[in-house]
Amino acid sequence: MSDRNRNAAIWFAQDGFDPKAKGINGRRVAGESFLRGFFRHAQVAEWISIGHSKKELDLFDALAATHGAGRPARQVLLRRMRDLGDVGVINFPSPIFTPELWRRAPYGAAAWSICGITHTTSTKAVMQGMFDLRIAPVAEWDAMICTSAAVRASVSYQMELVEDHLRRQFNATLPARPQLPVIPLGVHVEDFDHDAAARVSLRKRINAGEGDVVLVTIARLSPHEKFDPLPLYLALQAAQTALPAGQKLHLVLCGITNSPYARAVFVAGAARMMPDIGFHLLDGANAQERKATLSAADIFLFPIDNIQETFGLAPIEGMSAGLPLIVSDWDGMKDTVTPDVGFRITTRTLRAQHSASEALNYQGGSDTYPQYCAAVSAMTQIDVPELTARIVQLSIDPDLRRRMGAAGRARAQQLYSWGAVIPQMQDLWADLNARRKAAVAPAPYGAATLPVGPSPFGLFAGYPTLQTSFPETRFGAVPLGNRPSVAETLGLRNYAALRHIFEAPARIARVHALILAAEICTRSDLAEATGLKPITLDRILIWLLKYDFIRPVAPDQV
Repeated sequence: MSDRNRNAAIWFAQDGFDPKAKGINGRRVAGESFLRGFFRHAQVAEWISIGHSKKELDLFDALAATHGAGRPARQVLLRRMRDLGDVGVINFPSPIFTPELWRRAPYGAAAWSICGITHTTSTKAVMQGMFDLRIAPVAEWDAMICTSAAVRASVSYQMELVEDHLRRQFNATLPARPQLPVIPLGVHVEDFDHDAAARVSLRKRINAGEGDVVLVTIARLSPHEKFDPLPLYLALQAAQTALPAGQKLHLVLCGITNSPYARAVFVAGAARMMPDIGFHLLDGANAQERKATLSAADIFLFPIDNIQETFGLAPIEGMSAGLPLIVSDWDGMKDTVTPDVGFRITTRTLRAQHSASEALNYQGGSDTYPQYCAAVSAMTQIDVPELTARIVQLSIDPDLRRRMGAAGRARAQQLYSWGAVIPQMQDLWADLNARRKAAVAPAPYGAATLPVGPSPFGLFAGYPTLQTSFPETRFGAVPLGNRPSVAETLGLRNYAALRHIFEAPARIARVHALILAAEICTRSDLAEATGLKPITLDRILIWLLKYDFIRPVAPDQV
């Protein structure tokens, strides 16, 4: 049963939802998975997309047709927000939706709710965005979904710092924060069903014997922005020495390396630090390799030590594949990995004052984002002896591996399948709608006077000789003679090359034709003949004046 209050317009851009076309990264993989889950599990009467271009929204509609069980689809272009109608929520694929708050401002803060979601929160753009969000017209009927309790704590911490600054600097009374609910990312559990043939094939390819233990990681292979592999290598080498004779450990890293440098850290480090471990590097961009990796595995590893990570989708995929987990006790894994499904390895960092220089250097532009992340990672410990002990424990106990793997699969199905997650999102949208409808909202902003984007003719009012409009002006047409027509002039100017024009060419041509036919007419005459609004006519008239197609006619002129 569908409920309009539980639906949302999906803010869609291909970059956020199409890893095949735009490149594999966490937010695109999560975005693509969300759309499939939304189309499959959302109880709604129609699919509503919102975005910058019809071309991208047509792509959304095609995906809806493929996955959406035949429900109607409706498009809303961002430049025509009134077409949103009575849709109460816009679902935005990022934590920073400040531009959408300002887009909403001329319609009133309670015109609709905006619901974002956290992905990476450690970049300068996102941290600046958190600041901007708190000084934008955000309301309590807006929300930022936090995918883990850890990331909610991080968001709340920075908001507290921003709010303290605003109170100290301006003695400001601050509006309510957006809602910060914790709702996890989801997966399609069935996508990770075991493939027995792929298991046999890959284990044969890596020369893993029947009693050998294959440990796998599926991740972006960046020592700066994902995880430092060397502590893991130390733990694996130490674990190997504690295993019974004849049992060998194999590490399979299935991922994408973003530079020769990153690849060298993983490959050279493995050769030097764990010479007794089978080491295998597979292409994470290949879906068959990812499937084979999970099917061939005995244990799933995710030793993250990086602030780039906020949730940890890969461990949910490992759980869905029926694998026991060994992960760092870090961010989202604190929520997702319970003792029945795997082990969380102790992590340690220093206190805030110890990394103040890293924050200042990154914020000020002296350090790049990889330098920032790498420095923080260098001062983040994963307990190597504890990691070693857990690798040994799972390696020598196949029954424990089976129990944990089965519990992980059941946990993924119960809590992290999209069938479980989408209803939580719809509950949130309904709550935002209820808050918004019950609110006494402040007056709308003037569309021409938004403080972050004032009208250019307001901002630059001091530039021209004068500013004007044409309520009573009488216009006459200038004879064309041999000069180009309106249509040809528009072609020569070629606004189409920019894929944007100030007004439709057909409207411009019609207004010019009416002035030609009437010889002398006013804006009121044109409004009556065309039905166009005065502000639209003024935009057209000043362009016709610019190119000397028309001229003002003085009252005493015949």
